Amino acid sequence: MAAVRKSSSGGAAAPHKRKLTIIAEDPDVKVGGRILTTEVEIPAEELIPGPRGYRVSVVDYDATTDTLYKPAELPVVAHGSDEESYFLNDPRFHAQNVYAIVMRILARFEFALGRRVAWGSDGHQLHVAPHAFAEANAFYSREDRGLFFGYFTVSRPDGPDKPVFTCLSHDIIAHETTHAILDGLRRRYLEPSSPDQAAFHEGFADIVALLSMFSLQDVVGALLGSGPASPLIPQQDLERDKIRQSVLFGLANQMGSELSRVRGQALRRSLELTPGKAHLDMPEFQEPHRRGEILVAAIMSSFLDIWLARLERLGFLKGREKDRSLVVEEGARVAEHLLTMAIRAIDYSPPTDINFSDFLSALLTVDKEVVPDDTKYGYRGTLIRNFKAYGIEPARQANDDGTWRPSEGTFTYARTRYDSLLRDKEEVFRFIWENREQLKIDDDGYVEVEAIHPSIRIGPDGFVLRETIAQYVQIMTLTVGELKAELGIDPPADMPEDRRVRIFGGGALIFDDYGQLKYQIRNRLESKERQDARLKYLWENGFFDRPADDRAPFAALHLARATG
Repeated sequence: MAAVRKSSSGGAAAPHKRKLTIIAEDPDVKVGGRILTTEVEIPAEELIPGPRGYRVSVVDYDATTDTLYKPAELPVVAHGSDEESYFLNDPRFHAQNVYAIVMRILARFEFALGRRVAWGSDGHQLHVAPHAFAEANAFYSREDRGLFFGYFTVSRPDGPDKPVFTCLSHDIIAHETTHAILDGLRRRYLEPSSPDQAAFHEGFADIVALLSMFSLQDVVGALLGSGPASPLIPQQDLERDKIRQSVLFGLANQMGSELSRVRGQALRRSLELTPGKAHLDMPEFQEPHRRGEILVAAIMSSFLDIWLARLERLGFLKGREKDRSLVVEEGARVAEHLLTMAIRAIDYSPPTDINFSDFLSALLTVDKEVVPDDTKYGYRGTLIRNFKAYGIEPARQANDDGTWRPSEGTFTYARTRYDSLLRDKEEVFRFIWENREQLKIDDDGYVEVEAIHPSIRIGPDGFVLRETIAQYVQIMTLTVGELKAELGIDPPADMPEDRRVRIFGGGALIFDDYGQLKYQIRNRLESKERQDARLKYLWENGFFDRPADDRAPFAALHLARATG
C-alpha cells in the first residue's frame, strides 16, 4: 500500500501510487509450473467499482451471452488455495488485470512525453470490456471509445475444454492500449497512405508491448539462464546466442499457441528474420502485421546488443560468474530506456504519411536532445546499425548522424506571443501564417493546427528538456486531372480523370523553452515523389473502392490475423 503523506494543513494527503497484481505475460508462461505474476505500480486515483477511474472505465459486459458482470472493487484478493483457478476464472481478477495494465501503459507514455495524454477516441475515459464477446479477437475502436477483449474455448483430447481469455495476456492488453494512445497522438496515422504507415500502428504497438514486458524484472529474471535460479549466473549463459535463446526465444516459445492466433507471433517471427535481406521489398511483407515485424526485429535486436554491452561493464564476483540481480536489472533498464525513446519519438515524427525511416530519425533526434553524450552505451549507433541490417536507413532530410536537421532561416517572432504559443492553436497558426514562406507551406492547401503540447522530459542524468510540440496538417481535395495540371502529380494512368482524391501534408513544430523553433519535421503536400507513391499504392490495393464504413478498422485487421 502506498505511503500516506501529511498535507501542510495537517490532514492526510492522497497517495500517488497504487500496487496491483497482474499476470506478467499470459497464463501459458509459467515458472516452476506456476503462472508468472508480478506486482506493478500505477497512479493512484479515486475509484468506483468496475473498476472505474478518471481515465479507464472497466465495463464487463459480454455481448455474446448478454451478461453484465458485477463491477469489481480493487484490490481483488484471491480466496482458497487454488490460485491458478482464481487467475483463470474469476472475472473480478480479469477486471483488475486489464485495468492495471492499461493504466501502466498510459503512465509510461505520460512519463516519457512529460504531459497528460489523450485517448484517440472522444471523451476522457476509455471503456474496457474484459469479456466483450466469444471470439478469438481483441481490438481498439475509436468510434466505440473502447478496448474489447474476446474469449474462446480450445478443445483438448486429453481433458476438458480449455477457456482462453485475451484479457489475461499482458502483451495483448498493452498492444491494444498503445493503439488507443497512438491514435490520440497521431490521428492521421489511420488514414490509408503507404505500406509503412499501415504497418506502423501494428509494429509500434508490438514494440511497446514487448519492451514494457521486458522492463519487468520478474519477467527477465524468470527467463534468464538455465537451471535453478541462484544469486550468480555463469558467463557462458550471458553469451549472445545463449541469452537470445533463453530470454527472447524462451519467451516466444512459452507464449501460448492459442493466444498467438490473436496476437500473432511478432516476437518469434521478428527474431527469425535474417538481417541483410531486402524484407521491405518482399511481397509477403506488404501485409501490415508482417511488415511491422521488421520494425520489431530492428528494435529487439538493438535491445539485445545494448544489454550485452552493459553486461560487459559488470565485474565477476566468483570465477566467471556475475550477480544475477544486476544482470536482470541491466536488461530491464535497457528495455525501459528503449521504451522511453520509442514513445518520445512520436513527438518527433511527421503527423501524416510516416515511414520507418522517419521513425528512426525521430528516435535518434529525441534521444540526442535528452542524452547529448551517447558514448557510454551507444544506443544511437546500435539502433542505426540494426535498422540498417533490416533495410531501414535514416530519413533523407536527416544529418549524417541520422538526426533531423534543425530549422534554418530567419523566422518572424515579433507578432507572436510567447505565452500563447505554448498552449493556443490560434497563436501557432499565426506563427505558421507569418512564416509560411520560410516553412515552405503552400498557400492553396487547407492548413490546420491539430494539437499543441508543452512537454517536460527528464533524462537519465536528471537533465530537464522543456519543449512545445505543435502539429499542423495540410489537406487538399482535387480531381485526378487537377492533380496533374496544378501540382504535377502523376496518379496511375488508369485512374479516371474526374475521380476526386484527398492528399495530405503536414509537420511537427518543435519549439524550445524560449519559444524559438528548433525543428520542423514535415512531409510536404506538394512532394511529387511521395504523392505519386501514395496514390499508386492505394490504387493498386483497391482503397478507393472500399466502403466508407471504417467503424472498427483494428477489429477487421486483427480478425484477419486470427483467421489467417
